[in-house]
Amino acid sequence: MRPVVIAHRGASGYLPEHTLPAKALAYAMGADYLEQDVVAARDDTLVVLHDIHLDRVTDVATRFPGRRRPDGRYYVRDFDLGELKTLMVHERTQADGTPVYPGRVSSSNEVFRIQTLAEELEFVQSLQAAHGRAVGIYPEIKRPEWHRGEGVDITPQFLGVLADFGYQERSAPVYVQCFDAKELRRIRHQLNCRLKLIQLIGEDSWGESSTRYGPLRAQKGLDRLARTVDGIGPWIRRAYRVVRSSGNIHSTGLVHRAHKAGLAVHPYTFRVDELPEGFASFDALLGFFVDDLAIDGLFTDFPDRVVQFVRRISR
Repeated sequence: MRPVVIAHRGASGYLPEHTLPAKALAYAMGADYLEQDVVAARDDTLVVLHDIHLDRVTDVATRFPGRRRPDGRYYVRDFDLGELKTLMVHERTQADGTPVYPGRVSSSNEVFRIQTLAEELEFVQSLQAAHGRAVGIYPEIKRPEWHRGEGVDITPQFLGVLADFGYQERSAPVYVQCFDAKELRRIRHQLNCRLKLIQLIGEDSWGESSTRYGPLRAQKGLDRLARTVDGIGPWIRRAYRVVRSSGNIHSTGLVHRAHKAGLAVHPYTFRVDELPEGFASFDALLGFFVDDLAIDGLFTDFPDRVVQFVRRISR
């Protein structure tokens, strides 16, 4: 089977991430799934934004200069939905304001705004109704432990919004993803969620959750995950290694071990403008992961490029 193409924050290589224009473009490019990262506003409304912070992707510092926390960051949780709706979304920047990806769209525009999870799901379903092509959703529950510390348990509400739009059964075109292994076990075994679940596997140093990711990459850990989830979303750098002396690329065995456990593998993130070590071109990167490792899907900022690649090899 061909791998599914997951539009990472939409067509975020072309338009500001997680905006509705980026999702519409990803749909038009032929993505199989559109990703939503979900965080909670001060009034507990669930909004689509990659971070719990606002300052790297919006003009919040200009519009609300006095609302930063002692750490200097502006948090989604400190703003009501109405306030979030006044912000303009722009291309992601570093702390000093320089772009993370210099070649991408740099201008702000009134059309680039923050939307609620419900608004995005309504938009996605309207795209399908208007154009006749089905597309799945791939939402992530962001930092559930952190949110509970802020006084909100976002997971039941998150699942409720999905249910409102008909995403309840295992057959529904949706994967629910999270970095927090404990939360995924709760979703499956306590909240009795029937949807397909994906365990994201990052680095402990990223601080995404209290989950320790090293043991999850071992066969025993993957076998244990298979009791709860349907697949894993590993960082691409953990799926291969580069031999320093020769420059040759070899599998770490992670994809094989996951498949042995019966898990799908959807690595992240495939970017034309950020090739990982060892690969001279985007097509070489895709060829290794799709042909050699036989992954089941992948997250990409450039869904058009991946769709084109998959179509070529499927002929």
